[in-house]
Amino acid sequence: MNRFSCAALIAISAATMVAAQQHPDLSGTWSTFPGVNATAPLRRASGGVEEVRRLDRANLRGVTTDVAGVQPWTDAPAYKPEHVAKVKELDSLQSKTDPVFYCGKPGVPRVGPPRRIVQLPNEIIFFYEDMSGDPYRIIPTDGRPHRADANPSYYGDSVARWEGTTLVVDVRNFVEDTWFGEKGYFHTDAMRVTERLWKHGENLVWQATVEDPSVLVRPWTMPPRIIRRSDAPLEESPPCREQDGPLLRNNDHHDQR
Repeated sequence: MNRFSCAALIAISAATMVAAQQHPDLSGTWSTFPGVNATAPLRRASGGVEEVRRLDRANLRGVTTDVAGVQPWTDAPAYKPEHVAKVKELDSLQSKTDPVFYCGKPGVPRVGPPRRIVQLPNEIIFFYEDMSGDPYRIIPTDGRPHRADANPSYYGDSVARWEGTTLVVDVRNFVEDTWFGEKGYFHTDAMRVTERLWKHGENLVWQATVEDPSVLVRPWTMPPRIIRRSDAPLEESPPCREQDGPLLRNNDHHDQR
């Protein structure tokens, strides 16, 4: 290797390190609670009488609004009129229709923010703890486009970019076998998810937007979540073996996540 090539490589490496240092380091272990809904109905039916209680889990799930960078959000997505009845039916029969109740993968964004982040110069890795199998995502941050040959998947194909101090993750190419929220929020393979992560002091903020023009009237931006650092190590989740689902007689709303 000639002297010019060595100098060029050193310059490129230095430039890469400087670029990486310009962005906040999101690496670390974070304390998260999965799920994307701040409120949820707890539905129970007994003797032909149905009872519904609304649970406010905003505090439990770290929902926050008083943070710089938060985008306007609503509690629920707006479905096109022809799909409203389907959402209502899926939600009312959740213990029979929700894939995660039967060990299905939650997918993005329902899996929530990552439990651990490893940030490298050209990619970022998200690790999760989930009863469906502890997924991980390796997300390029070097400007490359989405993969043309990627197969549709539960967690989609992700690429990321920095907008100032905010990491913006663009996720596409999903299978249709997931909900993007607990309340029967089904989607099509046209769904696209944008996740935004940024630092707020020592904490991390995560907020996601779902677009699916096939079923939604407009994109839905979810409530933001503030995530605190954690000293608890990641642990392998026990195998998920659902055996009681087919035996349920009531249409109880389990609020699994």
